[in-house]
Amino acid sequence: MSDTRRRVKVYTLNEDRQWDDRGTGHVSSTFVERLKGISLLVRAESDGSLLLESKISPNTAYQKQQDTLIVWSEAENYDLALSFQEKAGCDEIWEKICQVQGKDPALEITQDPIDESEEERFEEMPETSHLVELPPCELARLEEIADLVTSVLSSPIRREKLALALMSEGYMKKLLQLFQVCEDLDNREGLHHLYEIVRGVLFLNKAALFEVMFSDDCIMDVVGCLEFDPSLVQPKKHREFLTKTAKFKEVIPITDSELRQKIHQTYRVQYIQDIILPTPSVEIVSMLQEDEKFLTEVFAQLTDEATEDGKRRELVNFFKEFCAFSQTLQPQNRDAFFKTLANLGILPALEIVMGMDDLQVRAAATDIFSYLVEFSPSMVREFVMQEPQQTDDDVLLINVVIKQMICDSDPELGGAVQLMGLLRTLIDPENMLAPTNKTEKTEFLSFFYKYCMQVLTVPLLASTVDEKNCKDHFQTAQLLALILELLTFCVEHHTYHIKTYIMNKDLLRRVLVLMNSKHTFLALCALRFMRRIIGQKDEYYNRYIVKGNLFEPVINTLLDNGTRYNLLNSAIIELFEFIKVEDIKSLIAHIIDNYYKALESIEYVQTFKGLKDEEDEDEEQSPRKRPRLGS
Repeated sequence: MSDTRRRVKVYTLNEDRQWDDRGTGHVSSTFVERLKGISLLVRAESDGSLLLESKISPNTAYQKQQDTLIVWSEAENYDLALSFQEKAGCDEIWEKICQVQGKDPALEITQDPIDESEEERFEEMPETSHLVELPPCELARLEEIADLVTSVLSSPIRREKLALALMSEGYMKKLLQLFQVCEDLDNREGLHHLYEIVRGVLFLNKAALFEVMFSDDCIMDVVGCLEFDPSLVQPKKHREFLTKTAKFKEVIPITDSELRQKIHQTYRVQYIQDIILPTPSVEIVSMLQEDEKFLTEVFAQLTDEATEDGKRRELVNFFKEFCAFSQTLQPQNRDAFFKTLANLGILPALEIVMGMDDLQVRAAATDIFSYLVEFSPSMVREFVMQEPQQTDDDVLLINVVIKQMICDSDPELGGAVQLMGLLRTLIDPENMLAPTNKTEKTEFLSFFYKYCMQVLTVPLLASTVDEKNCKDHFQTAQLLALILELLTFCVEHHTYHIKTYIMNKDLLRRVLVLMNSKHTFLALCALRFMRRIIGQKDEYYNRYIVKGNLFEPVINTLLDNGTRYNLLNSAIIELFEFIKVEDIKSLIAHIIDNYYKALESIEYVQTFKGLKDEEDEDEEQSPRKRPRLGS
């Protein structure tokens, strides 16, 4: 990636309050569906892996320093900084952050800072001193405690003070013992107050408090408190669900007792976070990641033909959930997680599983593949480029993905749309690297056009035999529209490779057959493909269009549309208007020489008259040198 404006170093603040360098990459701001918002993404310039994925929160205080530095806190004890190579890049990202938060980019901090003198006084106080005066832990004081907990949540400093107070003298354990007393006495008022207290304490988001609350001795009492929501007529039965309904299923027997205990604890914590707030499941991911024997066995059973269908579904769903858990990890831990999976062979395993007949298995495998592509498109590309030496073209991973897209049985093509997005990411030169020892863009695009493009275009070529649209039903039209969207992307981003392919296969002629489709959206996709080609203003393309007389189907569609003023009409007019405004002389001469008689009656726009005027003007200025590319 050559744009040095967006080149950044990512730093995190360690426990010693020193900045650790997490790597150098390129930053972008984009909408991330999983995070439901505009996020900052930094991909490493070395291998394209994700160094940072951070949603721009409306309430986070971002600070711009020294023209090339943006600093913010993402969670407790997790401070981040982006150091830009150029001021212009820092300004661009700062404007995006301010736009999301509705702030003026002229500011150097997006939220009101904590009063520094108060913060300094707070940090200097010894941890043993009670910064908030907690009432005695008694039944008669529960309402007072509940009011205190809920009142501090809006103040960062008072939240910190309350957390320190709750951690002293076993206060949380005493509160949870009161829960048992209230439940024995059926004291609903006290139980409602305890719900508010426990809910508020969870919102403090303090690891030391979680350690007490989620311990084996306390966690079921915490869950019990959360049953008594004052807004509900009847309490929920969370404990009954966790102890009687929820079943622990092992896809592979887990012999490590500590790991089993951690899984049980994590499941209960997850149950709590579904009710209240998110809490990362970091330890379970880390422990599983380090157990290579376990993961190797999962891969082996996943790809073994002898594995029963039901078992395989459980295995692939386990991996899907495993990858979903990984999204809670910090970027450097997530990097190690995916590299472990890659080293253990997740991509060859997915290649086998995605080609299986079971729809549920394929869908889950696709979700896993999407996590990998999002993490590091370069890692996936590196794997697929090694494949032709070991396997047939038909079972190449990218061709498996393309075939799954083509064969999607969903009437709405939901899976095909997801797969098309993944393919687009993989073939996007913007996230391809160019280190000194090799050029990923050149190597991968050569691979893709040699082994994969022919598979992608099979439905298009099969539907346009003998210049007729053979299969014009709705689902086929939707699929062809997706393929055309991808091909149009290629025209814009691949220049040489796609140009060679289009001319060798006479692809534009086949695409323009779809101008006759009864589905207007498909005709528009075909027209957009041609418009993007003409937008390149490349004389090789222009000669190809003129020699093949490829304006004819477009003009026929315009004339057949008659006087109807619709989107198709506007799009065709815009195509010719572009040629006129950009003064593409070779195309103007061809259009006027061959089609002006058919077009001169169209007077509701001045486009065609303007093309004729330009052609006449060119003839007057240089009658002997006028381009005649079609002759």
